[in-house]
Amino acid sequence: MNRLMTALAGSAVLLALTPAAAQATGTATAEACKVWQGSVTADGGHRRIDVRATTPPTTVNRLVTGVYKPGQVRLSARQIDEPAPQGAQRGGYVVIGDALYWSVYLTDTNGSVIDQPVLRRIGGGWSSFGLLEVSQYQAPYPGKVHREAAYALRNDGVLFRWRIDNGTWRAAGSYAGFAAVKSMALIAKTPTYDTFLANTRGGALYTIRIPAGSAKPIVTPVRTRTWQGFETLSAMACGRNSTLLLGIDKDTKTAYLYAVGHANGSSTPIQSLGKVPGSFDDPVYFRWAPIPEFDIANGD
Repeated sequence: MNRLMTALAGSAVLLALTPAAAQATGTATAEACKVWQGSVTADGGHRRIDVRATTPPTTVNRLVTGVYKPGQVRLSARQIDEPAPQGAQRGGYVVIGDALYWSVYLTDTNGSVIDQPVLRRIGGGWSSFGLLEVSQYQAPYPGKVHREAAYALRNDGVLFRWRIDNGTWRAAGSYAGFAAVKSMALIAKTPTYDTFLANTRGGALYTIRIPAGSAKPIVTPVRTRTWQGFETLSAMACGRNSTLLLGIDKDTKTAYLYAVGHANGSSTPIQSLGKVPGSFDDPVYFRWAPIPEFDIANGD
């Protein structure tokens, strides 16, 4: 269904207007932007919390139990939630023990797991990594441009990048100097670069633009303080060039929502939308995503 994205003002919440619904009812109905926040629970379930940019923020919580063994998954990149004839197919990269795996499973129409995930081992040596994310750029149909990259932050502050070709990982560079980073959220993916929004232990907020070629990352300050509390940042597009950002504080088990305008260094508009209801106490967090063609990210 086509949606017209309308910016209210500055970094204010962006709403998606659904023309078909308005025609059916004779009035305009609006659906707030949302972050599809995911997690692996302590007992191995897969949770999805849709965090909506309403005033105040609201959530819709869904849980699929029995996906993994309790405590099995240590890290997770974004997981793609794709409709399938049986119900849904869910797949993405996870770290189990010292190894990286591709994980995929099916659910039925009731949201229950049909079979345990199929785990395809990619490689070992992952014990020292504390962050994992994947960027998949796919040009809108009928475009043929496709680019897929993975990023992982090692505990000594070295950021690694891989190029992924049909499921095969190939080393594509490493960059030292990121030891202060606590969390990174992907806010832009294009044919030529990816951009993350990252917070540091000292409270700063930066954009990290990583070119697809051999050039080094471009780090730009956005804010200098108050962002140190979040162990997880998660982002999803809101409108044409803006981002809805969720920050999770694992110490207090709380989360806060922000509307972030197009990245422009210290001039980037950021509006706090308030505290998100509920307790955020799962051990592993990631973002659910649709197939790459529909997972737009133009925040930089």
